[in-house]
Amino acid sequence: MPTLSPSGHPEPSRHRRLAQSFGSDAERYDRARPRYPDALVQRIVAGRPGLDVLDVGCGTGIAARQFQAAGCRVLGVEPDARMADVARRFGTETDVARFEDWEPGNRNYDTVVAGTAWHWIDPVAGADKAARALRPGGLLAPFWNVFRFPSDVADAVAEVCRRVLPDAAFDVTAMAKGALDAYRPVFARTADGIRNTGRFDEPEQWRYDWEWTYTRDAWLDQMPTLGAFTRVPPAALAEVLAGVGAAIDAQGGSFTMGYATMAVVAAVRTDAA
Repeated sequence: MPTLSPSGHPEPSRHRRLAQSFGSDAERYDRARPRYPDALVQRIVAGRPGLDVLDVGCGTGIAARQFQAAGCRVLGVEPDARMADVARRFGTETDVARFEDWEPGNRNYDTVVAGTAWHWIDPVAGADKAARALRPGGLLAPFWNVFRFPSDVADAVAEVCRRVLPDAAFDVTAMAKGALDAYRPVFARTADGIRNTGRFDEPEQWRYDWEWTYTRDAWLDQMPTLGAFTRVPPAALAEVLAGVGAAIDAQGGSFTMGYATMAVVAAVRTDAA
């Protein structure tokens, strides 16, 4: 989940450091992070294989590979060279740049997507850049995976984090019990940024609810890739993981996580200048 201030903005002093922290273990990130619902990918593609897709903040290419599997041609834009190296290794052509600084040149796309990345991008500058890169009628579709622990695991995770990380810069309870409310300001800022360009139709929100069962080891592999933990000192992180692992063991060694995948979607107006 993003580390947010009460206004819904990433904390300015930590924004860049947090954004760059995910590449510290890019291979783990690619291995452990969840994929996105196939129904969302298919809805964006809308039965039109062969679309040209621009994947903003593509990371290691998780979403990009899903769109490639759906028959799309994908270019990634990723500011962290370590993440981009993994994306290229797995077959996604990737430019290393901040999206706000990236220039499309003569390249145009049918769809601009961003998988759990748009909150790192200025919402107005990003939407304007997307509009420039899109063909008339093209779609801008940033989306996020938002998880929710089952209540018994959530309570245990929150207790461990409060004990080990009493001065944590993130809301422990929100992280453990479900971050959808914490993301709502992000969705609102994204929609407002799209509206402010004057170049898109009114944005819509799409929601896909799904579940995934994690073994103890699978969840402990993913947990260090979350923004709340990428900069936690190793000894404290080990203590958190031990406590969370014990809580999962108490549930029989696995648990089922609830996910909501949320997308904010808008099409470029065909009369946009």
